[in-house]
Amino acid sequence: MPDVIARPEAGSGRGRRRGELREFLMSRRARVSPAEAGLPDGGARRRTPGLRREEVAVLAGVGASWYQWLEQGRDISVSPQVLDAVGRVLRLSNAERRHLYVLAGLNPPAAEVEPAKRDMCEGLRRLIDTWMPYPAHIMDRYYNCVMFNDAAGAVLGMRPETTWNCVVDFFTDPLYRARSRSWRENARTVVAQFRAACASSPDDEGFQQVLAELTAASDEFAALWAERDIEDAGQIRKELEHPLVGLLSLESTALKVPARPDLTIVLHTPLDEANTAAKLEWLASPEGRRGAMYPVAGGADGAVGPLMAG
Repeated sequence: MPDVIARPEAGSGRGRRRGELREFLMSRRARVSPAEAGLPDGGARRRTPGLRREEVAVLAGVGASWYQWLEQGRDISVSPQVLDAVGRVLRLSNAERRHLYVLAGLNPPAAEVEPAKRDMCEGLRRLIDTWMPYPAHIMDRYYNCVMFNDAAGAVLGMRPETTWNCVVDFFTDPLYRARSRSWRENARTVVAQFRAACASSPDDEGFQQVLAELTAASDEFAALWAERDIEDAGQIRKELEHPLVGLLSLESTALKVPARPDLTIVLHTPLDEANTAAKLEWLASPEGRRGAMYPVAGGADGAVGPLMAG
């Protein structure tokens, strides 16, 4: 009786993943022409669309049988180095390379920005401008401020001449600290989230530079950093005392864009308390913008500045 090779059930997660691996590799191989891979095209005699399995194996520096087994979805041992070699031959994008890792059962590499996606900033600028009259800004992976809308300037005190890093500004900007009622409650969360970002790239000099500046500039930051709390980015409740409209209650939400893993969008949403939404709309109005040119001392909770009241 011939040997029977046990195969995973077609409906199992492992079986589906292997089937997807087979179809994925075949489709990527078919789209790479021999000329693109630096091989002769074989003329009219060539019937295989794209590259042959044996050609992928030779170009990737792996055995022909091993690559055939990989494409067949067999249970074989794979390494990141070999998958990267196959990915280079098949001209995989970063997203496709990560997908290959997942299908092969390995942890995917860190996401990178595709060259074609580097021009997304104009679209992201439109996004945060459309969020008006609510504050919004965009940070890079080091918490450096990339751009902010007018409401972020009017409410959070962001300004071109001083705003550059959101964590540094949180601890050192006197204007923001004077307005923030919830500063002490939020400081621990801000540091814990920054530690999580640093921990994802422990050898990154960019994070180390920001950390060194923060530690030197703020004893409060240094003390919280020493507590080693860690927290994923999410939502933070903020209470601000604005000089024109009084108390503002906001909820900030940090959002990632998969195509731009180096950027984080932070959107502020008004909460129901203190008539916050109406106050933000007034601050963005022509009357409110004129009032911002001549700020007055903050009023009582829930009170509206004199220009808005008029």
